[in-house]
Amino acid sequence: MADSPRGEDAVLVAVQSALADPPGVLAGARALSHFGEHSIGWLVVAALGALLQPAKRHAFLAAGAGAFVAHAAAVVIKRVVRRERPHHPAIAVNVGTPSRLSFPSAHATSTTAASILLGRATGLPLPAILVPPMALSRLVLGVHYPSDVLTGVAVGAVVAKAVTMVTERAEGV
Repeated sequence: MADSPRGEDAVLVAVQSALADPPGVLAGARALSHFGEHSIGWLVVAALGALLQPAKRHAFLAAGAGAFVAHAAAVVIKRVVRRERPHHPAIAVNVGTPSRLSFPSAHATSTTAASILLGRATGLPLPAILVPPMALSRLVLGVHYPSDVLTGVAVGAVVAKAVTMVTERAEGV
């Protein structure tokens, strides 16, 4: 008999038990996973915003750049830390991943940066709307520990702040 899950493994099992069963949850989580893979979805959204709203082109391009830089930062941190993804037998892994490395969640990182910067471009409260579903999806899918996701959110926020400071300086704000 396998050991009972403890710590973050137990949290993942609890999240999956509470959230994974209702119809559409796993499909939605997988869709978010595919959208956020390598920050591609955010790059597409930023490019469309830049094309469709020329007056805000710079803000949308900054959002795309921020999503890309956030993803790159997460990849660098993953390669330094080298924490493996959850693998306790009680945790269901519900989507494939491009690597075995877990810390931090690049999806949470790029989503946080993109939502903050897209929120700046649109005036909408996008972080409150977009970050929680992406963060929870990583747990429901069983591919990240909660600390991976929380760290990803923090790194994404730092990247968004840095991009904001650079763009404001360039704009003379």
